[in-house]
Amino acid sequence: MGSKAKRQRAKTRKWKARAKALEAGRNTAAPTPAGSAASGSKAATVSPLAPAGGFPQLPAIDGLRLSACAAGVRYQGRPDVMLAELAPGTVLAGSFTRSQTRAAPVLDCQAKLVPAGSLDADSGAAILVNSGNANAFTGARGAASVQAICAAVAARLGLPESRVFTASTGVIGEPLPHERVIEVIDTLAESAAPDTLAQAALAIMTTDTFPKGAGAEIEIGGETVHIAGIAKGSGMIAPDMATMLVFIFTDAALPRPLLQAMVSRQTDRSFNAITVDSDTSTSDTLLVAATGRSKAPPIDDPASPETAAFEAALGRVMMDLAHQVVRDGEGATKFVEITVTGAASDLDAKRCALAIANSPLVKTAIAGEDPNWGRIVMAVGKSGALADRDKLAIRLGTIPVATEGLVHPDYREEDGAAYMRQQELDIGVDLGLGQGRATVWTCDLTHQYIAINADYRS
Repeated sequence: MGSKAKRQRAKTRKWKARAKALEAGRNTAAPTPAGSAASGSKAATVSPLAPAGGFPQLPAIDGLRLSACAAGVRYQGRPDVMLAELAPGTVLAGSFTRSQTRAAPVLDCQAKLVPAGSLDADSGAAILVNSGNANAFTGARGAASVQAICAAVAARLGLPESRVFTASTGVIGEPLPHERVIEVIDTLAESAAPDTLAQAALAIMTTDTFPKGAGAEIEIGGETVHIAGIAKGSGMIAPDMATMLVFIFTDAALPRPLLQAMVSRQTDRSFNAITVDSDTSTSDTLLVAATGRSKAPPIDDPASPETAAFEAALGRVMMDLAHQVVRDGEGATKFVEITVTGAASDLDAKRCALAIANSPLVKTAIAGEDPNWGRIVMAVGKSGALADRDKLAIRLGTIPVATEGLVHPDYREEDGAAYMRQQELDIGVDLGLGQGRATVWTCDLTHQYIAINADYRS
């Protein structure tokens, strides 16, 4: 064994130990990605909104093996490539950014997930992810990098290239040094093991301050079905997805069209209902893989209670991961739920909620713990949603702030200021026009957001 391979294996053992510590809840801190904004003289600190207890204990998924190692794509001394090997019979569904400048890996995944792409399901599948370089805005060279990586993974694992999916996250506009990724494929394949989601979650981070994971278990036909997922995301987060990578695995058996329908619905309710900074990424990728290895009966009737139960569990995992992305928003100190009711339509309600959530003035007021509800009025007015000033009502938590276009007679500024000092906030707006309703989640906008993004490439 060469010295380089020995060093890679030593690093892998180190990060497996870190991953085990995370799973045990002993350490919520994430390593600082070298080359990120958080890696300068001021070390990154874990978001104050991070879930208590560290990385969760996730259920093992039969038919899934994972590995991660350091390839030096951009970062040094930390894992930056993850491989997921999926058993024969696995079906995949996905959701992706609708950016008009989508990255090469996104375009490749979308092409492979058309219905015809499920014909090779008997051969198994693989997902390879790198952090540090988005392989976006890299032209034909970017597509060639994707093809080279897929070919190398396919050859090593004995898969058709149509069953190899890739994702990349990091700096835009720099060619991906894919040869560094290809060099570690043997190491990844040899070290792949079940129940290693924490290690994989570490490898896909960029400016994240903690690895993100969520899981669920449900009983179907007297047998247990498991769901487990990981995500990365911290900045460049807005609906139509965001700068997120999300990978969810289940041992349930279900047909691809049904799985895709569930994923599309639940994406709109979760990842398409969060925003950190209103910027939509070139690289958003959500893949859900079902290995079919559970002993539970297949989920194949769209109208059955079992199908509804599985989709509800999948939705809970997706919502948990989406909320963790907001909780790790770059520089965030407040987690904010915004609910708009009484709109002319659900679409109008969501349009209004997002206008509030994306307003720099609203977000900086939240950061400063200032109950400046006039900024909420402003955001409603600019949203494009149908609104009537004299029917508008606003609340902060349970505190009525405004009603019928005027400040509520019982509202006291000191009550609003006290509420804004809380770490988790609930803002409600009722437009008084109809039955439309929507909820979105966001965070505040602080000086740290500027510091992180001003120095992102240094």
